[in-house]
Amino acid sequence: MSGDDSTKDVAARTLATDKVVMRTAPVQQRSAERISLLLDAAASLIDEDGIDGVTTSAVAERSASSVGVVYRYFPNIQTLLRALAVRNMERYVARVQENIDTSPPEPWSSFDRTLDIFVEMNRTEPGFRALRFGDVIDQRFMSEEVSNNSILARDFTARIGATYDFEPDDEILFHVEVAIEIGSALLSRAFQQDKDGDERFIEMTRRVCTDYLTTHIPLPRTT
Repeated sequence: MSGDDSTKDVAARTLATDKVVMRTAPVQQRSAERISLLLDAAASLIDEDGIDGVTTSAVAERSASSVGVVYRYFPNIQTLLRALAVRNMERYVARVQENIDTSPPEPWSSFDRTLDIFVEMNRTEPGFRALRFGDVIDQRFMSEEVSNNSILARDFTARIGATYDFEPDDEILFHVEVAIEIGSALLSRAFQQDKDGDERFIEMTRRVCTDYLTTHIPLPRTT
């Protein structure tokens, strides 16, 4: 990729965590732990009553805090939800990286695990199925500059380049984002009515995305 938006710089970027504006930065361990409790409380409330069930008073009560403590870190509920969405993405990407490091050498061998992790988080991570990365609220929920799927596409594209030792270009980034958009739409449908996910849609996601990626981004690839 050429220009200021070079993909080789993607790996060094954060996942838009800096876009989450809190009243007080968690500079101390105690503050970080308190924020984690607030996010855990919000996630459990989402599982019970959906996103609309997350209110300042409900989060305060569930986390055994005061409303003032909630406001100390988050100026409003949207900011708290944004922080939870960022945490979801960070946890997802961290688990993806763990599996990439141990995946077989065959091209796209890590894709199945990438999909499996997303499915597993829908099933087991509190609040994830309803909130995911915030895209159910706004496709640019974590950053006003790029969509949530664009953030993922940049991260995944950088990992592809690092794994196969080449510098991805605009075309590869585009195809990765297309595959993510396809997968996101199909998996959203898979979990729309079934909390465990409709296996037909999950498997079709796997097939369609794999076919698309192998067609448009043949691997391994060298510079």
